[in-house]
Amino acid sequence: MSIEIRVPALGESVTEATVGKWFKQTGDAVNVDEPLVELETDKVTVEVPAPAAGVLGDILVKSGTTVAVGSLLAALKDGAAKSSAGNSQTTAPQAAKPSAPPSQPKPEHVAAKAPESAPAADAPRPPPAALKALTEAGLEPSDVRGTGRRGQILKEDVINAVAATAAKPAASPPPLREPTAAPVSPNAVTIQEAPATIVMRDVRLPSPANDATREERVRMSKLRQTIARRLKEAQNAAAMLTTFNDVDMSAIMALRAQYKDVFEKRHGVKLGFMGLFVKAAIQALRDVPSVNAEIDHDEIVYKNYYHIGVAVGTEKGLVVPVVREADRLSLAEIEQKITEFGKRARDGKLSIEDMQGGTFTISNGGVYGSLMSTPILNAPQSGILGMHRIEERPVVRNGQIVARPMMYLALSYDHRIVDGKEAVTFLVRIKECLEDPQRFILEL
Repeated sequence: MSIEIRVPALGESVTEATVGKWFKQTGDAVNVDEPLVELETDKVTVEVPAPAAGVLGDILVKSGTTVAVGSLLAALKDGAAKSSAGNSQTTAPQAAKPSAPPSQPKPEHVAAKAPESAPAADAPRPPPAALKALTEAGLEPSDVRGTGRRGQILKEDVINAVAATAAKPAASPPPLREPTAAPVSPNAVTIQEAPATIVMRDVRLPSPANDATREERVRMSKLRQTIARRLKEAQNAAAMLTTFNDVDMSAIMALRAQYKDVFEKRHGVKLGFMGLFVKAAIQALRDVPSVNAEIDHDEIVYKNYYHIGVAVGTEKGLVVPVVREADRLSLAEIEQKITEFGKRARDGKLSIEDMQGGTFTISNGGVYGSLMSTPILNAPQSGILGMHRIEERPVVRNGQIVARPMMYLALSYDHRIVDGKEAVTFLVRIKECLEDPQRFILEL
């Protein structure tokens, strides 16, 4: 009895995936719910578990292949896994048979040694530059010894072969007439014409670098393809503009320093900056609702709820899980959600539902050291807030120049919905909330 392993339903609007890494090979024993293969979709990476215990049969789809939902990947069979010990026992008796000493072959039966210039049978096809050089030199691939990977012929191999051929002494043609003896000066240089060949002695030509052998082509993952497509669509569709402001982080940093230990002990999570920015953004979105809206054909849809996307960088690309109903969550609950999303994103455990339905996005480039940037909209949203690194800068306070921990803020917005005045007002609200955290409590 066998059980078919097929591509599962991957969520709304997801119709295909790319087969990633197979965790098991044909003949391997698997346990129930043990991951068999990794599938990359245009939104998340999912693992397909074994529905039952058994032995993995033939793998029908190789890594890197694009498959549709419902496609057959492999089959799970009953029985024991293949055993390398069993194989060794089968071959052991044959190995134990004494073999006659090899007889020395007669000289006439010894195969002639292949010339060093012959390329390996499995050598890759020469790159375009090498093929062009072969054609220009009138040589065949068998005339050149390749020094590239697996015996591949490189352009410099052709150049060296041409130089070696030209360096060989050419047979002198028979004289047409008896040469007339003439005194030869010790400093004279004799030039002998050779057909289309110029011999330069004692001149070392630099070997040109072969770019093709130093390149690596890697297929874009479904996630990276979707990131590229959506970002380009956002640039093409929206009238995108960015406005900037800066914020004095002294009050927020003092608040964290005073309460971070008590906060972590009470709620089991660290008091970070992102939770405070989410709270500030919600207050600003209430005051400027157009930043929390989107365009649907010829209508503007204002969202009276606040699903805040938090951009998280992973090895495979940027993902944006969504903190739903963020306005109804406490600061501790928001921090717990963000911490959970960050861990699941790094482990590749985010679901498609985790990244759908956002109304506004916050991106923190400051964790990578960014001083200032212009974030791209997460379509169809009309606004995205960019956070940056905190650094001490001289500012004027009460007529005195003092050092303060400052951060640049950036709001990219869709100018079709959001006017410049509204964008500036939004950033001012963010600034006011962060420089006076009591506004969180009083909701001012």
